[in-house]
Formats: sequence, C-alpha cells, structure tokens
Amino acid sequence: MPSRIAVARLWHEGNSFTPLLTRLADFQRREWQRGASAAEFYAGTRTELGAAVEFFRAHRGLTPIYLRCAAAGPGGAVDEGDLQAIIAEIIEGVRGANAEALYLSLHGALIGSHTLLADLGLLKAVRAALGARPLAVSFDLHANLDPAIARLADIIVGYKTHPHVDMYETGWKALELLHRALRGEITPVVAIAKAGAILPSFNMRTADGPMAEIEALAASRTGGNILDVTPFGGFAYGDTPAAGAAVAVTADGDRAAAELVAAALAKEMYQRRERFAVRLPAPEEVLPDLVRTKKPAAVLEPSDNPLSGGVGDSTGLFRALVKSGRSAVFAFFWDPELVARCEPRARMRVELGGRLSPTWGPAVALDVEVERVTDGWFRNAGPMERGLDVNLGRSAVLRAGNLRVIVTTACLAPNDPQYFRLHGIDLAAADLLCAKAKNHFRAAFGAVFDPIVEVDTPGPAAANLAALPFRNLPPGLL
Repeated sequence: MPSRIAVARLWHEGNSFTPLLTRLADFQRREWQRGASAAEFYAGTRTELGAAVEFFRAHRGLTPIYLRCAAAGPGGAVDEGDLQAIIAEIIEGVRGANAEALYLSLHGALIGSHTLLADLGLLKAVRAALGARPLAVSFDLHANLDPAIARLADIIVGYKTHPHVDMYETGWKALELLHRALRGEITPVVAIAKAGAILPSFNMRTADGPMAEIEALAASRTGGNILDVTPFGGFAYGDTPAAGAAVAVTADGDRAAAELVAAALAKEMYQRRERFAVRLPAPEEVLPDLVRTKKPAAVLEPSDNPLSGGVGDSTGLFRALVKSGRSAVFAFFWDPELVARCEPRARMRVELGGRLSPTWGPAVALDVEVERVTDGWFRNAGPMERGLDVNLGRSAVLRAGNLRVIVTTACLAPNDPQYFRLHGIDLAAADLLCAKAKNHFRAAFGAVFDPIVEVDTPGPAAANLAALPFRNLPPGLL
C-alpha cells in the first residue's frame, strides 16, 4: 500500500517595524491552495512545493495529501485572528489526513500580532497532532529559529543560497530524507545552535563574503551520518526572543554529533559577525556622480524593500532622484488609491509616497502623464521562484519628463524581468533604474546592470539596526 505523505505550507517573513498587519487576503492573493489545486498551482515552479509535485511524480509508491498551502509576501506581523485560523486549518488537516509522515514548508520568521514565536507554536501543535510520525521541515535562509524546534522536527533543511535560487532543491532534499526515514534507512535527529548575534543581511549574499565562507564550511561538514547542515542568517527585522543567526544540523541517529557540528559552525558565524555590517551611502552621495557604463546603472533602496518588510512608501531615494533631474525608471510606489484613479494618457498632479509614516519622508508632489495601465499579472521568469504567478493588482506607469514611475496595488519587490516587461520598460535602454529592492534583485539582474549601488534611507528595514525600537531580543545580540 502506498505511503501517504501530508504536505502543508505557511510561509511568511514578519517585519516588526512595519505599521501594517498582514491579513488573510494577502495570503489569498499570493498562495492559497489545497488539495488537487495545489499540485496544479505549484507544478513547474522552482519552489519547495514545485519540488514536492515532481518528487511525488517520481516516486509512485508515495501518495501526497496537500493540506493548506499558504504564503504571503514579507510584511508586518500577521493579524492574530487570521494567523490562528490558518494554523487551525493546518492542524485539522494533519489530524484528518492520517498520513504516515508530514512535510511542512515554512519561512521561519513568522510572527503574529500577539504570538512572537509563531513557527514554534505551529510546530508544537503539529507534533501533538502528528504523534511520533516523521516530520520534515524546510526553512528560508533568513529563519529565526528557536532551539526548541530541534526536538519537534525530525528533519530540517534550509535554503543555502542568497539570493534564494535553491528553493526547489531544498524542498526535494527535505522530502528525500523524509522518504528515507519512512523506509527505515535513517533515523534522523536535529540539533540547533544559536550564533549569539543578529546579522544584517546586506552582506549575506552566498556568492562571496562571510556567508559564502560559512556555506562552504557547512558543505564540508555534510556527509556520513551528518545528513544536512544549514546555516541560517536570521531576519534582523523580526523582534522576537528567537531572533538571530543559527545553525541546524540533521544527523542519522546521533544527536550528539549533530550538536557538535551545529555549535562549531555557530561559533564560526559569531566570529564573522562584524563582517556582515555595512555602511551604505545616502542617495545624495551616489546620484550626482553615477555614470552609465555599457550597461544601465541601478540604485537600490533596501530600507523599503518589500522582501524585508518594506511598504513601498518611503521617499528618501525618490526625492533625491527628482532633485537630481536624471533620466530614470523608479520602481516603485505602493498606492492602490492612486492607481485606481489612473487612466491612460490622463494628466494629473500626484503625491507619491509619504502615506504611512512621516518618519520615512514626506510625499513628493509631481505633475505626471499616465503612460500605461496594466492588470498586474505576470509569471516569474526567474531564476528566483521561476514559474510562479504574480499579481501586482492594477498598476500604472507615470511619466514626468525623463522620469517614469511605477505605481502598484500590491506591495511586491521588482525582482523579476517580467515585472518590467509588463510595464513596457526596456531595461537595456534605460540609463538608470532606482528600485526598492535588495540582494534578491541580483539573481535576475546582476548581469544586466553595472554598477548596482545600495543606498540607505529612512524605512522599516534600514541598515542602522541600533536606531530601531527593539523590545523582545535576548540581551547582547545587538
């Protein structure tokens, strides 16, 4: 009789300093699947659940049971009522599935408006519902892991690339280890060691620098009875008692060996903590002297990057860009009310940004012509989340002289080529792109722009962590 494996997903990265809560509608807008529709939705995508679809096709002796699979883009804490409703549905599904094992796809930096350790709470409830049956969990590289999770999950696997281009491989490995456990080939156990530091993610790319060194050390320690070693950089803007970098190790039957490897690698991360800190220039320091090479230039504003919990509303970079008078594309502002008023070729005076917090800069007034209006739908071309459908909602391109500004209904980072094709923008012909983005931008555009410069401005994900009002961190992390 085929083994039944239940699959569920609750993926969200919570920024404690973003004023807007994430609601159920945000999950429903991005990923909200269950049953047969889940397999159809994720098939062909380079995601954890895309890997699950292919894994079960390749292993006919396994029967998948797709429970609630939900994901929302990074943002503020999840409304507590909505969070508990999603968790309750997952737990009910686990009980009802009566499966031999469970694969759970999580981010690891989930927070509720009241529940700070939401991933831990979910896993406790899952373990109670699942009993002693095997549980494999995958996490984002930026997970804030509580060490107690080690006693709840049998298998932990995390992304090992930043930008995250190995989501598919992560999901496949988690399921592969889970399958081996079901066949009795391995008896997996987990250890988690905290590094004792919050690491800003500005210098956390895995192609070079301190995180590349950590990933290489993790790979060198994987083998034999050490089944997986994943360093987690953590999410610096999640203000919880579990904040900070960590290492998770899955071993075959030897928890002591797993604990030794996790502790040693966590120490290596701590020793490199100062190398993760960066000083970013202000936009006024960059824009006057930025020269286009054979490729267009890009200036990124990580402090308002949606994939760090940004809200598409700060005006520091945009104000400097307008003052500079440079020819540029600006992506983007999140302003549903403004987009609703936009019609092609209409001329209007608008106020851009500054809707949500005066501390991130006042609105910038501009006379514009509406150049283009779209329905906001496209499919990612990758390499990150390739094949996943994206819905910006109604969006518009506004033109003011030699400046074009994208305004959207949904707050999503401009990290995919299809984002700009949707808006009729040929990036190769642009002189300058200014974008609310960060490291993930480089996955698709690292070879498109030269140079790519990051600047610091006021925002919910600013580089200066000491300026943020943390309240729940363990002492000594900052």
